[in-house]
Amino acid sequence: MTKELHENVCDELIFKGLYNKYAAELHDYLYYKYGEQCNPKDKAQDAFIKLWENCKKVLLTTTRGFLYKVANNMVLNDIKHQKVVLRYQQEKPQAHTIENPEFLMEKEQYFKKYQQALAKLSEDQRVAFMLNKVEGKKHEEIAQLLGVTRKVVEYRIYSAFSILKTELENFRIK
Repeated sequence: MTKELHENVCDELIFKGLYNKYAAELHDYLYYKYGEQCNPKDKAQDAFIKLWENCKKVLLTTTRGFLYKVANNMVLNDIKHQKVVLRYQQEKPQAHTIENPEFLMEKEQYFKKYQQALAKLSEDQRVAFMLNKVEGKKHEEIAQLLGVTRKVVEYRIYSAFSILKTELENFRIK
């Protein structure tokens, strides 16, 4: 008994003996309990991998229980995952929107007006404005990119704002 407690599961010969002793038995257990869908051979292999990873923590006397518990938990986790996948496959996304056709048409028209207003800006204003509002760059970053001072960038952005406000109704940007 004391010799058995001191034997190390990490020893290759002992691990190989455990594999030869329990692999087929573990496979059969998983196959009979869950069927072929759970890949009993893979789960048995994975359980032995977990045993190898935790060989210093597992006593020789508890290896069989460890293997069965790990393999069973792996199968149960896979079953839970499959249930989640099936649930989300059964949910159908909405094929319609709550937006009416009039709103969609107005949105399209506003976008065209916005593009026309952007075209009226000078290139310097448009570049500074787009870098700030579309790409989210800060004034200092834009100044470094364009090789100008921060005050020049601020002037270009705010002058672009004033032009866009006069060209477009209800123009607001956060």
